[in-house]
Amino acid sequence: MAAFTAADVKKLRELSGAGMMDAKKALTEADGDIDAAVDALRAKGLATAQKKSSRTAAEGLVGVAVEGTRGVAVEVNSETDFVAKNDKFQDFVRNATTAALGVNGDDVEALKGAAYPGGGTVADKLTSNIATIGENQQVRRMKTVSVTSGAIVSYVHNAAADGLGKIGVLVALESDLGADTLEPFGKQIAMHIASMFPQALNADGLDADVIARERAIAQEKAAESGKPENVQEKMVEGAIKKFAKENALLSQMFVMDNKTSVEDTVAKFGKDNGGSVVLKDYVRFQLGEGIEKEESDFAAEVAAAVGG
Repeated sequence: MAAFTAADVKKLRELSGAGMMDAKKALTEADGDIDAAVDALRAKGLATAQKKSSRTAAEGLVGVAVEGTRGVAVEVNSETDFVAKNDKFQDFVRNATTAALGVNGDDVEALKGAAYPGGGTVADKLTSNIATIGENQQVRRMKTVSVTSGAIVSYVHNAAADGLGKIGVLVALESDLGADTLEPFGKQIAMHIASMFPQALNADGLDADVIARERAIAQEKAAESGKPENVQEKMVEGAIKKFAKENALLSQMFVMDNKTSVEDTVAKFGKDNGGSVVLKDYVRFQLGEGIEKEESDFAAEVAAAVGG
């Protein structure tokens, strides 16, 4: 019998939207592998594709900072949301993000070695914070974007404080237009990014493993259709093109009108304002993205404590 728990069934149902019996059956066939069970349910048309954020959890904050034509996003994790609301922790994330503006590339270790305002390094301050607050914290990742001319526009969704929150976005607009003109438009693009969760700037940038997984699911769906092989091939290619269009930023329908692609919206904005605008790059950091937080079984913990 496959090793999975009621909590696994609950998690699969939340991820897939599938019914109880379908979730149990999928987990049994997948030997308890939740990701494989999600894929199996999708192949059978019993689940829809889920955004990565629906499977992730962690505490802490994302910080964003812009200086001229350069911007940076930094994620710092903590064990609890209580610490994320601590002024000392928020000051650290804010100062570490500012320090990241002076770091070349996206090297977290280089950031840890950078000078921290008030003395020492970012790593020194982090160690001090851990000792003072009494909870583990870590600088997890950073990403920098820049343009030769134009503007870097930042946006924090549901900000906890200025430049700090759980979703931080940077938009790099290469343009001959002034920052005053670009800022309001860039904010709209940033809000689109926060909402629509693009996985890459364009189709070529999509992760090869993700595309391979989508192809395998599409092939299984096509095979179950019973249609001729040449028709199945077209079905698969159509599914992959649809996935790429919906998950690459430039080809997504702009959330403000849901009629025009982001790429065309950017080009039109430049033309309407008598200049050229190119969406060169972006950053979308969501707190805990890609981290699985272990869920404790409170009843089991109590039973273990009593038994101990």
